[in-house]
Amino acid sequence: MKKISLAWQIFIGLALGIIVGAVFYGNPHVATYLQPIGDIFIRLIKMIVVPIVISSLIVGVAGAGDMKSLGKLGGKTLLYFEIITTIAIVVGLLAANVFQPGDGVDKSKLTKTDINSYVETAQHTESHSMIDTVVNIVPTNIIQSLANGEMLPIIFFSVMFGLGLAAIGEKGIPIINFFRGTADAMFYVTNQIMKLAPFGVFALIGVTVSKFGITSLIPLGKLVLVVYGSMFFFILVVLGLVAKIVGFNIINLIKYLKDELILGYTTASSETVLPKIMEKMEKLGCPKSITSFVIPTGYSFNLDGSTLYQAIAALFIAQMYGIHMSIGHQITLVLVLMLTSKGIAGVPGVSFVVLLATLGSVGIPVEGLAFIAGIDRILDMARTCVNIVGNSLAAIVITKWEGHELKDYQEQKAA
Repeated sequence: MKKISLAWQIFIGLALGIIVGAVFYGNPHVATYLQPIGDIFIRLIKMIVVPIVISSLIVGVAGAGDMKSLGKLGGKTLLYFEIITTIAIVVGLLAANVFQPGDGVDKSKLTKTDINSYVETAQHTESHSMIDTVVNIVPTNIIQSLANGEMLPIIFFSVMFGLGLAAIGEKGIPIINFFRGTADAMFYVTNQIMKLAPFGVFALIGVTVSKFGITSLIPLGKLVLVVYGSMFFFILVVLGLVAKIVGFNIINLIKYLKDELILGYTTASSETVLPKIMEKMEKLGCPKSITSFVIPTGYSFNLDGSTLYQAIAALFIAQMYGIHMSIGHQITLVLVLMLTSKGIAGVPGVSFVVLLATLGSVGIPVEGLAFIAGIDRILDMARTCVNIVGNSLAAIVITKWEGHELKDYQEQKAA
């Protein structure tokens, strides 16, 4: 009997989770019994992310060479990220202007959700400007950064350590071998943890459906359709065009990442698939020095799905309150989102926190977020997929930009 693929196992877990959540809708015991299963799976993934990033980056940088080549790689990466995320914001604004998802929405029929936790986070990050983000990339205590899972300081330290190992020559070889062995071991652990993915998906989606049900989507159905439609358009047209420019097919990339996309969609977490994306991009021919730098950095600077959603959500709330946003106001919104989304990157619930920090500056009522917070999980699932495809494609683009060749997609699929 042919073994069921991981993608199908996850899909079965998703279907069973929806059924259980729908049958026991409103029953608090579902969360009591299923939430720990989902939490354990997410914790297992988070447990291995930092060791994989550190070991892969140190090995990649040590093998890449000097500071000059690494500086060029970093400059190209950040330039690409800025261009693509700006396009994502513009696509979101265009979609919201064309389809008007907030027009005619009756606020009295919507349920308000408590967003105090996001408000508190936003208050702590209000003074966190782009300059602060650049300063905070340099850690004062790497142990503290490791404990807090602060990705940018971890990346900075790993790069500097890798350059140091490259500089000392043969003396650094035993340490490089240690980290190479660590990376290989952690990728093995990743593959074992992924066998539990169907159970984690079943638990997480079951809890979500049991809490919110399907009926909660109806009053905000137009918003959901516009967000999902925009996400599909962005992946197939915008990222598809970028992929074509570098000689790759976006449909092939989606097929190649189907397991990771299903897992990311159902868990609404890009972090759950970070190790597997790095592994798959390396198998596709992206050098370790590129995958280990571009993909983790993208989790802070290249959140295409998140920025696209933020643009739509901002105009949705303005339309719901009957506030007219002129072209000038919308250009201001683009500029503010470009800065704020980078300035507080890596904060939990980042999309909501960015919106809280942005809406007030362009005259949109912040309390409008409480009306869409209830369905945020459904929207988060879509933007997670866009983030995954965007960061995977970024590794391919930078690989081609640096003059490296990719392996044939069909060969990797067969492997």
